Amino acid sequence: MSEQRFTLGQRFQRALLVFLSRLPAGLQRLLAKPPVNSAGDTMAPDVALLMKLGESGPDYSDLPPVEARATTERDLILFASRIEPCAVEEEIEVSDEVQLTRYSNGTPSRGLILFFHGGGFVIGSRASYTAPARMLAHGSGAEVVSVEYRLAPDAPFPAAQDDAITAWRYAVEHAAAWGVDPHRIVVAGESAGGNIAAVLCQQVRGEDVQPMLQVLIQPVTDLVEHRPSQDEFAGSPALSAKQVAWFVRNYLPEGTDPADPRVSPYRASSLAGLPPAIVNLAGFDPLHDDGLAYATALLEAGVPAQVDREPGLVHGYLSYTAVSPSCRTATERLVASVSAALDRTQRTPTKAS
Repeated sequence: MSEQRFTLGQRFQRALLVFLSRLPAGLQRLLAKPPVNSAGDTMAPDVALLMKLGESGPDYSDLPPVEARATTERDLILFASRIEPCAVEEEIEVSDEVQLTRYSNGTPSRGLILFFHGGGFVIGSRASYTAPARMLAHGSGAEVVSVEYRLAPDAPFPAAQDDAITAWRYAVEHAAAWGVDPHRIVVAGESAGGNIAAVLCQQVRGEDVQPMLQVLIQPVTDLVEHRPSQDEFAGSPALSAKQVAWFVRNYLPEGTDPADPRVSPYRASSLAGLPPAIVNLAGFDPLHDDGLAYATALLEAGVPAQVDREPGLVHGYLSYTAVSPSCRTATERLVASVSAALDRTQRTPTKAS
């Protein structure tokens, strides 16, 4: 993938946002009063200012999916930090449907993170999630394999879930060639990608090789029950109720049962026997309560689940690392949490074939 080049106007927009994000917190509070949520959390001042600036912008859910994808792709890359490339960045074409980028810094014994980007199953790409993928690779020491899966509405449910299985099988088959023990593969994803990672763990449960850990970042876990955070943050510029409805409308073919565990992993008949989890939540995210419900259900099923909560942040904070120091720091905390989990997990010898 080639690096994105920006117009003069886009570079000015980025520079302005970076400047505003570095203003003293007191001045940021004067420009945009940070809201307080029902749990008593106060939004980070730089995020509150970013959200205020975003309120007046165009809404991608008013556009056809192809146009929405182009618009959001530009913004996602524009707002992301410029992270130093890894020593090895390899493009892999698994099939016409699935492409991968492997990021390696030469320490594969740490493990491998199979990463699924966010975007409501309609937008997003490997390219727009380059920054968090590189941050994971640099900060954890593990290999990172970022997955390009098919997007709706051209490829609606269950295409993304099918592509995830294809990517998983490829990673397991090729791990040894990359110097990775296939029993040390972590699956991770943000938002829709968190849904994909959670569903993948359920689909390969009981197989000889399973993920050692699932990292669910602000995941979509249940399209059946409407929880309080969805109402509290229905107007969030980061992810509004209108945008959520647009995603669902494009993703699910008419007649799809939202209680299907491949749509709503929370609805699985049992969560027992799944890999340990890190569930990462944000205090001002409409999906907060869904993620928390899934973490609670995992714990009740006897699955170790660590909840990492960023109380002052919004949905999709991984994508604001250039224009929000709070989001950059939170992403670094997430990476450190994954790295610590790799440290805690004893390496399992590869089974003889």
